[in-house]
Amino acid sequence: MATLSRSIPADRMAVLFAVMLVAAAGNTAMQSILPAIGAKLHIPDVWVSLAFSWSALLWVMTAPYWARQSDQRGRKALMALGVVGFMLSMAFCGLALWAGLAGYLAAGTTFIIFALFRSLYGGLGSAAPPAVQAYVASRTDPEERTQALSLVSSSFGLGTVIGPAIAPLFILPFVGLSGPLLVFALIGLIVLIMLRWRLPNDVPRFAARGAIAAYPTAAGSPASASNDSDDDMVDSDAPAPTPLRWTDKRVRAWMLAGLYGGQAQAMMLGVIGFLILDRLELRPRPDEGAAMTGIVLMAGAFATLLSQWGLIPLLKPSARTAVLIGAALGASGLIITGVAQDLHGIVIGFALASLGFGLFRPGFTAGASLSVPRRDQGSVAGMTASINGSAYIVSPAIGVLLYNWHPMVAYGLMAGFCGWLVLWGWSALRLDQPETKSP
Repeated sequence: MATLSRSIPADRMAVLFAVMLVAAAGNTAMQSILPAIGAKLHIPDVWVSLAFSWSALLWVMTAPYWARQSDQRGRKALMALGVVGFMLSMAFCGLALWAGLAGYLAAGTTFIIFALFRSLYGGLGSAAPPAVQAYVASRTDPEERTQALSLVSSSFGLGTVIGPAIAPLFILPFVGLSGPLLVFALIGLIVLIMLRWRLPNDVPRFAARGAIAAYPTAAGSPASASNDSDDDMVDSDAPAPTPLRWTDKRVRAWMLAGLYGGQAQAMMLGVIGFLILDRLELRPRPDEGAAMTGIVLMAGAFATLLSQWGLIPLLKPSARTAVLIGAALGASGLIITGVAQDLHGIVIGFALASLGFGLFRPGFTAGASLSVPRRDQGSVAGMTASINGSAYIVSPAIGVLLYNWHPMVAYGLMAGFCGWLVLWGWSALRLDQPETKSP
């Protein structure tokens, strides 16, 4: 952070880093404990999964709107709105779950209220990440911009590790499993105070627009941000480019690849908490199940970061190679997870699958981006964001339904998506495409 002090002082960069970090960490912490809460309240697994689907749907629907509003209403104001949405959602969800666990509310009523309060995160929380990215891009010199954006974006990925890791520490005696939500609400309040206190809402030095961040999930891909001030300075007299269509043959194969792999990853994340409770026989001991789920999700997040921050920069695979190898590793990891009977096997399988998806997702994104010229980058970015977000709306719930029918049906379908992606992608993502040289 100190190296960026010429444009943005280190203390302000720390605040921006914290805004992104807390949004991802709080959501993934909730993911790690919610299956255990559902088991304790005797809520059907699929309803637990649908609570996250509702939040993801709102995130996908509202994120583009908030990205546009940050240019009109100010970046600091939108950051504050996102943090307030996160803080209130965590606090109210935590109180609702505490009331249900304490017996003050019926189980069904508890989850209905919980889902309503989750809408505050999905609907308002998506305002913060693009505002942070735009704030940084508009106040850093061009030669510093990539480094600065990478720093704030990395906090989103780091949050997916920190959330599941520390959530079990906040399962406190009085509030029990709702403790992590209440603690993260308090952390959100601290971040909001620091944001108001340390971050001035000054006039931007450059034109910039923040990238729409993907819905944060444990073992998901770190948010990426790219901004080029030149992209926002468009000649108003120039004719509007022809809109990029989903059926465009340049991007069609990449969009299908993102669809196949995205469904498998979303199902994997939706099912893993329930698999841990069943395979380790922890449904009678939900508190212990939450701790074990946190360990597995943290291992997956570390594997994802290893692939994206280590293997890809080191090996520099082509986009096609990253997609195919990632899908193959994902299929292998899913099969291992599906047949594992102890914690060690589940951790190994889930981490291997997460490593694969950590290669697949940047490869898919890069392949789609490199398949079209510069003028279509905005359109293809919107398409990839839609593909990434849509996977988390219904696929986790479908995965849980199939898992409850038979675990190997669910994991067979996930591995089947990945296996089909390898076989189909070998020819569909052609070797002769010059645009697929590096993710």
